[in-house]
Amino acid sequence: MSAGNRLPGTPEPEHRWQSQGDVIIAGDSFGDPDGQLVVLQHGGGQTRHAWKGAGETLGQAGYHVLAIDARGHSDSSWAPADEYGVEFMVADLKAVVDSFGKRPILVGASMGGGTSLVAVGEQHIDAAALVLVDMAPRLEPSGTRKIQEFMNQKPEGFDSLEEVAEAISNYQPHRKRPRKLDGLAKNVRLGDDGKYHWHWDPARRNTRRMSHYIDRLSAAADNLTLPTLLVRGGLSDVLTEEGAQSFLQQCPHAEYVNVQNAAHMVAGDRNDIFSDAVIEFLKRTVPPN
Repeated sequence: MSAGNRLPGTPEPEHRWQSQGDVIIAGDSFGDPDGQLVVLQHGGGQTRHAWKGAGETLGQAGYHVLAIDARGHSDSSWAPADEYGVEFMVADLKAVVDSFGKRPILVGASMGGGTSLVAVGEQHIDAAALVLVDMAPRLEPSGTRKIQEFMNQKPEGFDSLEEVAEAISNYQPHRKRPRKLDGLAKNVRLGDDGKYHWHWDPARRNTRRMSHYIDRLSAAADNLTLPTLLVRGGLSDVLTEEGAQSFLQQCPHAEYVNVQNAAHMVAGDRNDIFSDAVIEFLKRTVPPN
């Protein structure tokens, strides 16, 4: 099942991996297949395409980069409504990583960062390094609620791409509204009802108990010993400076970069600064070859 048909111009995924049950995880790759493996995981409501700029930059630096769609998002399979918890996301990530037989670098934004943190902290995946992007155990409820409100709007669908653009612009007022709407094609599907629907499975929003999830993130953070970088968006209302400092006290060996003029979607807002910071960290800790 899916939200509808892919719009013209939306690229097919380059790769697909079998995960638990009938779930297929889709993804794209960048860089040298013989280089150090890096797996990029997006946040809730995003797609692998959010990493295109960072993936290309990391690939040019010599890394073998995978950007994957989380289950229930974009070109990955939708799952039963009770199979969107972090343990299922971790299983999907492990299925992708295991297919390469390499120790990966895990880079995760928001939801993808939570998946990475649990995967490493609970020892499901033996990673070489961890990069958390605007994600830590102490999150602002008002910020996470804003994300859910955005994702839950218009379940009946949008009449036009202009309506979709307006919804995104209202959620991200710090960004300029694009003149062309072609880029929105990756974020929606055209349903049989003639409406434009978000690409994600609406059932996923009801499966996470936030208090339990935060406790699990915190316990995982206590176990981190690998090279770790936290990247925060300076304008983020999801991870505040206080939340970032709390994580750094919990994980004192971690490094920290605060990207000014970027909000929660750090790589999308300032990919240049984000990519430079990640590459500088990785080349010191886990070189590409």
